[in-house]
Amino acid sequence: MDTEFDRQHIWHPYTSTIDPIPCYPVKGAEGLELILEDGTRLLDGMSSWWAAIHGYNHPVLNEAVESQLKQMSHVMFGGITHQPAIALCKKLVAMTAEPLEKVFLCDSGSISVEVALKMALQYWHALGRPKDKFLTLRHGYHGDSFAAMSVTDPDNSMHSLYKGFLPEHIFAQSPESGFFDAWNEDDISDFAQKLEQNRDRIAAVILEPIVQGAGGMRIYHPTYLRRVRELCDEHNVLLICDEIATGFGRTGKLFAYEHAEITPDILCLGKALTGGYMTLAATITTSHVADTVCSGKAGCFMHGPTFMANPLACAVANASLELLTNQNWQQKVHSIENHLSTLLPPLKNHHAVKDVRWLGAIGVVETHNNVDVAEIQKVFVKEKVWIRPFGRLIYIMPPFDMEEHHLSALVRAIQKGVEHCFGE
Repeated sequence: MDTEFDRQHIWHPYTSTIDPIPCYPVKGAEGLELILEDGTRLLDGMSSWWAAIHGYNHPVLNEAVESQLKQMSHVMFGGITHQPAIALCKKLVAMTAEPLEKVFLCDSGSISVEVALKMALQYWHALGRPKDKFLTLRHGYHGDSFAAMSVTDPDNSMHSLYKGFLPEHIFAQSPESGFFDAWNEDDISDFAQKLEQNRDRIAAVILEPIVQGAGGMRIYHPTYLRRVRELCDEHNVLLICDEIATGFGRTGKLFAYEHAEITPDILCLGKALTGGYMTLAATITTSHVADTVCSGKAGCFMHGPTFMANPLACAVANASLELLTNQNWQQKVHSIENHLSTLLPPLKNHHAVKDVRWLGAIGVVETHNNVDVAEIQKVFVKEKVWIRPFGRLIYIMPPFDMEEHHLSALVRAIQKGVEHCFGE
């Protein structure tokens, strides 16, 4: 594999072209492992950025792609429909809360967010009450495209560089009460105040329910989300739940909003939708929102990507959702959570570790200082695991088939990585 060409000419995500961190050449993936060019097998703790919930090279998912490929790989979705899309949308409507019944298929997670924001803006425009702001949370992350960046924390995120260029929205303090902590009603006060003060301008609230992902891997109390829903209803503001990272079982519920027993007006899904095989996302809303959008001057929703509802992606998404629901995913995820609750707390005894936390198939080790990614990944590869930290966060979001010995290997590698980077 020509890794020198890669180093000289290929720009990897969140990577400098001046002094790029090493890229490890992968020639294959199977089950829970990535296979390097030299044959080394790495236990994958990342599910390829949280998407490959069934692991790799799964025969059921392979068959779905191969079968669909023999029929058609792609057709435009304007004025045309096809069975893989119909079957997928039936599943999504059935899986999500009852009022969510209009599905708009998207290219990727960040585009799902863009679509949700556009829906909210067009909704209020159709009602003759245009609104131009969104309310969201500090430490949130919603994607790397422009509108998605505009509702991502401008001060505590990788997008602070673009502050002043992006539309300026309203940010409330993120909750401090952890998922397993006692609820503190003071957590909602800043949000409540900002919503009341700006309700005539706020088109929607957008947040990541229960788990804030790339903005800090924060896991917060379900009551916060419940109170957000109540306040949105009180002030007649739409609620968008971004479940791109948390959807399809990751937190121990099929969707994270279920922890708070609420329903959003608009729901964003992605990542695990296809089991990590292809890029596909969905924005799902209520008939009320959809019909209101379409009652406006435009007469329709103004969005239509070239690869919308790609048949290959829809086919493998159908297979992935069937695989998920036909297996005991909840028992698997709860088992992962139980093991993490035992394995992670001892790491907090290290002087470099600020906090450890977990929920479902998510485990987080937060350090006081930033981690040297290139240096710690050398340790991880030596330990035959794949973990990709960022900032002060070393976290795992593994495939759901992980068993105790797999999780022990991941946590042991994290401990060795921390000791290597910060001393014993």
